[in-house]
Amino acid sequence: MRRVSKIAAACTITATLALTASACGESSTEDTSGDSGSLKIGMAYDVGGRGDNSFNDSAARGLDKAKAEFKAEAKELTAKTGETPADREQRLASLAEGGYNPVIGVGFAYQDALEKVSKAHPETTFGLIDSVSGTKNVASIVFTEEQGSYLAGVAAALKSKDGQIGFIGGVDLPLIKKFAAGFQQGVLDTNPRAKVQIQYLSTGSDLSGFGSPDKGKAAATGMLDKGADVIFAAAGGSGAGSIEAVAAKPGAWSIGVDSDQAKDPSLSKYADTIMTSVVKNVDSGVFDLVKSVKDGKPLTGTQTYSLAEDGVSLTTTGDHLADVQAKIDEAKKKIIDGTVTVKTTL
Repeated sequence: MRRVSKIAAACTITATLALTASACGESSTEDTSGDSGSLKIGMAYDVGGRGDNSFNDSAARGLDKAKAEFKAEAKELTAKTGETPADREQRLASLAEGGYNPVIGVGFAYQDALEKVSKAHPETTFGLIDSVSGTKNVASIVFTEEQGSYLAGVAAALKSKDGQIGFIGGVDLPLIKKFAAGFQQGVLDTNPRAKVQIQYLSTGSDLSGFGSPDKGKAAATGMLDKGADVIFAAAGGSGAGSIEAVAAKPGAWSIGVDSDQAKDPSLSKYADTIMTSVVKNVDSGVFDLVKSVKDGKPLTGTQTYSLAEDGVSLTTTGDHLADVQAKIDEAKKKIIDGTVTVKTTL
């Protein structure tokens, strides 16, 4: 198991939603039975749910590993587009009242609901991914996204022909700005003459930027037209549109996010142009939490998965980084030993 560091909770609202257009307006439930009396795991996905080939799927991989290893029973529920906070609260409460323990909320949007429900069910351990809660029976599972993004910035600067690089964020929220800040710093530390175009697909409470591939495609096309030849999209389901646009431009590279998007069946035809993906190993956080409950020593507080602990990383599918890997490894070492401190804001 990876080492997990605990840090003092400093409540920062962060957000990442992995959305897919096909899931809009739908709510899904999946029950998987294990042995009678076995460990029962409750998973509340955000919009898009299992099958989004990004953020939710990373959490699902951790659930699947736990189910197999511990012969556990699991119940999976998925948010629908446009639902109210009360809907999320009801979803979490139904899992806790059904005896599921732990109950895991995938994404920042569950924070308020999860804090209310966890206080009403102090005997249950809750997991909150991508946000920090001070509630005693909650494990806040967070990642140093900016560090993985910095490495992607190094790779982008080294692979770009003219130093014209783009970043597309789903929504201008603190978590996505961490991706942007780390990426831009990695680019400029590697090539100070480079230029990074930054664009968000939606703002504030409008979360449509995480589930609009058409917006992602349009934004990427605009950047390509301005000379960009490497584009990193941290935009959930919208990133698929960016990847598609980049693939149509000879010599251009895309960078995926959250899961190894070059292995996504729906994006496989673009794999040759996906340089790498910035992966957050949400599966590790989910598995570690489930195991802690199984072992009778449930994790609580802030569980931080950093670059040093392989909590974030770059994928190497297709060996597109082979010619620059040594410099990426050098940058990684500098982050881990503290020589380089990666920014979390622009």
